[in-house]
Amino acid sequence: MTASFAAVDLGASSGRVMVGRVGPDSLDLTEAHRFRNRPVRVPEGLRWDILALYAGVLDGLRAAGQVNSVGIDSWAVDYGLLDADGALLGNPVHYRDARTEGVAEQVWASVPAADLYAATGLQYAPFNTLYQLTAARSSAQLASAERLLLIPDLLAYWLTGEAGTELTNASTTQLIDPRTRDWSYDLAAKLGIDLKLFAPLRSPGDPAGLLRPEVLEETGLTGPVPVTAVGSHDTASAVAAVPATGEHFAYICTGTWSLAGLELDAPVLTEASRAANFTNELGLDGTVRYLRNIMGLWLLQECLREWGEPDLTALLREAAEVTPLRSLVDAGDAAFLAPGRMPARIADACRESGRPVPGSPAEVTRCILDSLALAHRRAITEAQSLADHPVDVVHIVGGGARNALLCQLTADACGLPVVAGPAEAAALGNVLVQARAHGLVGDRTSMRRLLARTQQLRRYEPTGDAGVWRAAEDRLLSRR
Repeated sequence: MTASFAAVDLGASSGRVMVGRVGPDSLDLTEAHRFRNRPVRVPEGLRWDILALYAGVLDGLRAAGQVNSVGIDSWAVDYGLLDADGALLGNPVHYRDARTEGVAEQVWASVPAADLYAATGLQYAPFNTLYQLTAARSSAQLASAERLLLIPDLLAYWLTGEAGTELTNASTTQLIDPRTRDWSYDLAAKLGIDLKLFAPLRSPGDPAGLLRPEVLEETGLTGPVPVTAVGSHDTASAVAAVPATGEHFAYICTGTWSLAGLELDAPVLTEASRAANFTNELGLDGTVRYLRNIMGLWLLQECLREWGEPDLTALLREAAEVTPLRSLVDAGDAAFLAPGRMPARIADACRESGRPVPGSPAEVTRCILDSLALAHRRAITEAQSLADHPVDVVHIVGGGARNALLCQLTADACGLPVVAGPAEAAALGNVLVQARAHGLVGDRTSMRRLLARTQQLRRYEPTGDAGVWRAAEDRLLSRR
C-alpha cells in the first residue's frame, strides 16, 4: 500500500508544499509548489504577510492533487491573535521586529533568569513568545484577543475551523514545562500571561480536523481530507528526519538558522546549561531537542541580497580558495539578528575584534562559513559535556546539507564524520509523522531506517589538524 501526504513547510524566506509518497519500503518527495515568504515593514514594524502565505498554501494543495492527509510545519515563536468571532487581529509580528528590545530585563525583574530556565529549560532569545507577549501587554490587539494561535496552528485553523496548539512548537514559547510536557501555570501566573488564550495542546500524530468544504472547493480536492498534527516546529520535523542508524549522534538543522544539538530522553536544566544558553525543546515521542540556536546561513543570505544575488556555486568555489580561519565572527551574536548591511556589519565585527577585515565577497563568505563551522563545533562539544552524551557522528540536515564547503568545514572543526542530507528534512519529517498516524511506518527507529535507505546522503570525513580549530575557537572567545 502506498499513500500520499502533503507537507506544508514554511521557512523564513520561502514556503513550499511537498508531496510525500510512502510505501512499505519507499519514500519519495516531490515539490508541488514553492512561494516566497516576504515580510513587510509597515509603520508599526516588521510583519509577516500571513494572507499571502495562506494563499500559497491553497495554491500548493491545488497543485498537490489528491492526498491522504495534510500536515503543516513552520518557524517557531510567532503567532496570530483572533477576536471572539475567530477573525485575525492584524498581521502577525515578525520575530526580528524590534519590539522586544529590553523586554527580557522586565521579565527577569519578576522571574529571575535562572528561575525562568529552571521552569522551562528554554534558552534566552529576545524573540521568545513569552517576551513578545510581555511587549504586547498594553496593546489594543492583545486586549481584544480571545485566542492566540502559533503560525502553523493558525493556518490549520483556517483550513479546518478547529483550533489547537501543537506541543513541539508550544515548547518554544517559554511557557511549557519540559518535564511535564504541559503549560508552566505558575510561571504564567507570575508574569500575568493568560494561558486561556491558547487552544488545547495536541501532539504530533493527533488529528487536527478536516479540510473545510470551502477549502475543498478552492483546491479541487475530494473530501474528506484530514489535517494531521505533525512536529509543527520545523526543527522538530527536521530532527525526526535525521537518518541516524544509532543513538550517539549530533544533528545540525541548517537553513536560516543553525540548530545544533542532541536528541535526549530528558531535559538538562542545570545552571551550567543555562549559562551555555542551551535550550530544551520538545520533540517526537517524548524526546527533548537539546540544542543551541546559531545565526546560521542567514548571514550569507543577507550578504547575497546586498550583493545582488551573485552565482552561489561560483562564490563558494572562490571561498574555498581563501585562507582559512583568517577572519572570524561570533555566529551566535545577536548583533546579526536584524536584516540589512550584513557585509558591513561583519566587517565591523572583525575590525572591533582586531581580526583582518574581509574585503571581497569570497572573503566574507569564507569568514561566515568558518565562523559557522566553529559555532557548530562549540555547540556540539558543549552539548556532549553538559548532557553527558557522547556522539560519534554529526548529521547535517536542511538546506545547508547542499553546501559542501560548510559540511566539510564542520567535519574538520568537530573532528567527526558528517553525514549530509536530506536537504528537505523538515518536509520529510512532516510526511513521516502523517504516514505513521495512518499506520504506514513504525517507530522513530523505523522512520530513520527508511530515510537512510531511500534518501541521498553524503559523508564527509574530517581532514587537517583539529588543534587548529581549537586554537581559533580560543582566540575568538578571548576577544568577545
